[in-house]
Amino acid sequence: MASEDSAILSEHPATPFHDVDHYLAIPRVSGLALSPDGKRLVTTVSTLNGKGTEYVTALWELDPAGEKHARRITRSAKGEAGAAFASNGDLYFTSARPDPESPEGDPVNALWQLPADGGEARVVLSRAGGISQVMSARDTGATFVTASILAGSPDEEADEERRKSRKEHKVSAILHSGYPVRYWDADLGPDQPRIFAVEPGEEKEPGKPATVDASAPLKLRNLTPDAAGLLRDSDSVVSPDGKTIYTSFNKPLAKADSRSVLVAIDVATATHRILLDREGMSYFAGPVSPDNRTLVVLSESDSTPHQAPQVKLNLLDVSSGEEPEAGLRPLAHDWDRWAIRAAWLPDGSGLLVTADDDGASPVFRISSAGTGLGAGSAEVARVTRDAAAYTDVVVSPDGLTAYALRSSYEFPPEVVRIDLPSGDVTRLPAPAERPRIHGRLERLETAAADGSRVPAYLALPDGASAHSPAPLLLWIHGGPLGSWNAWTWRWNPWLLVAKGYAVLLPDPALSTGYGQSYIQRGWGGWGSAPYTDLMEITDAAAERPDIDASRTAAMGGSFGGYMANWVAGQTDRFNAIVTHASLWALDQFGPTTDASQYWLKEMTAEMALANSPHLHVEKISTPMLVIHGDKDYRVPIGEGLRLWYELLSKSQLAADDNGQTPHRFLYYPDENHWILQPQHAKVWYGVVEHFLAKNVLDQELPLPADLGL
Repeated sequence: MASEDSAILSEHPATPFHDVDHYLAIPRVSGLALSPDGKRLVTTVSTLNGKGTEYVTALWELDPAGEKHARRITRSAKGEAGAAFASNGDLYFTSARPDPESPEGDPVNALWQLPADGGEARVVLSRAGGISQVMSARDTGATFVTASILAGSPDEEADEERRKSRKEHKVSAILHSGYPVRYWDADLGPDQPRIFAVEPGEEKEPGKPATVDASAPLKLRNLTPDAAGLLRDSDSVVSPDGKTIYTSFNKPLAKADSRSVLVAIDVATATHRILLDREGMSYFAGPVSPDNRTLVVLSESDSTPHQAPQVKLNLLDVSSGEEPEAGLRPLAHDWDRWAIRAAWLPDGSGLLVTADDDGASPVFRISSAGTGLGAGSAEVARVTRDAAAYTDVVVSPDGLTAYALRSSYEFPPEVVRIDLPSGDVTRLPAPAERPRIHGRLERLETAAADGSRVPAYLALPDGASAHSPAPLLLWIHGGPLGSWNAWTWRWNPWLLVAKGYAVLLPDPALSTGYGQSYIQRGWGGWGSAPYTDLMEITDAAAERPDIDASRTAAMGGSFGGYMANWVAGQTDRFNAIVTHASLWALDQFGPTTDASQYWLKEMTAEMALANSPHLHVEKISTPMLVIHGDKDYRVPIGEGLRLWYELLSKSQLAADDNGQTPHRFLYYPDENHWILQPQHAKVWYGVVEHFLAKNVLDQELPLPADLGL
């Protein structure tokens, strides 16, 4: 009977977080698109394939009124993404699924159209280099795509031939003449992104009988033929009338530096002009006002070793003939938060934005008391009141309702309706139910030595009490310009809470959502205020009667991994340390990361050495689990390799005469800065749980069988 009960429990865990296979199977929602009439809402849902080796995306339609069930509107093994509504209600998306009308062709990421009045989706544009993004003008039928060409290709035919030749001859070599050469996990080149207008082409056999739904093929017109690599990592927006595209160009500077300048592309002439180009400042395009006259501009100042960047909202008058710089007006510059997304209200009276704010990322309305926007004293009002994080905000045509994705540490992203006058939020019928969580989430804080607040979330398992205190895991977020305020699939605390741990999620100095001064107090001194903040909040948590201060571990990835390494060399208070994709030797890291131009503005060589964990390796007496992916270009594998060697050769737990050490190195040859493949995520959590159990709980748990050990 006992074995039967155990089998039932393994098949039906108490929550998805009690079994990593169930956790990985939770559907994941991302992106949001609203039809021009406000009657259709589309999101993307990723689900695990049958083999459990990758996520497949599909488009789902939700009822904005919340009266009907969500329904899936696309289905294929390759998946679909990038939903964008045309002005007539047709839905465009991209997919690499085979074209039923050309089954013999090699699948590429093509442009598909789902008619507004129903029916099957069909391919409307396919090209050898694929399609990466779709954009549509709200008030006209103009459609645009972002796609890549090989740098030497004068037209689409030549581009296809070049691609075919490289493929047939198995050539992967890339000749570079500038910087950067890599980005996250992608090798840059020989592809270069371009923006194209999608326009009617010529019928191949005009007059030939066909069904009534037959239409002329579409063709692409290159709007940025001379962009070279300037459009890499750029976000673009289209004016409602479809006449202008605003984007940033990644302008190269001397000594391999760069900054983003703001550009307007005239669709009719395929010419561009630079709107904003100022030394020490980068500009990024936000949405265009409903009357096509005003552009939201996000500005970000260059950092220096002694000054953190400042991120501000601005409005640019793009309707007048005056110099663009003269038409740039600050928007709410006295608001001490970093707005990261924006959507215009339909009457042009204001904007909806989101911004990190004290452990949340609410929706805010920005307006001004006068007749026009742009004053630095513009009013900022919080719309949503809960401690959740909102993204992908879209606004209904009447301006009374917004829709967004909402998440927190209590639930993953879900689509919600926001009543703008009241701020009330309603969850819409979803493609999947919320996963159950056993445990509780609390907000706590302490004071740093300089009097600053150090806030955190604490996720506690059910039953944690003075009679049964929980072991503590300190999780340090990456960035470092970020905040623990939204659901995360990669670092999800509830999997460890389900194993009985309490997980502490602090926002130390450098975190966003607490004002510019909170960022500045940690700037250039990663090993100072951020470290002492983390120790102060850990002390505060450890003093609780429901926490077992004798059983603790510190964990982090990216900057959080850097900080885990720094912690290891500064204190022996933890029983174990897990460091993922971590910075180890800052003198080595700077010139080898994929964005050295940014890093080398952040610290001088002297500051980097003063804050480099590798100089303290001889002090490390805590077992460390090192995790790194070979395709990580942001924190190159050399950091993990050097850390591993120096732990084994120089730390206080160096390899003994038999080559044995309590340190461990989990290496992924084909993963990047994140562990993206589900089967590898399963191994990640299994190895982490094994390592923590051994060193924190003094328990032996089996390693994942797929390691082959």
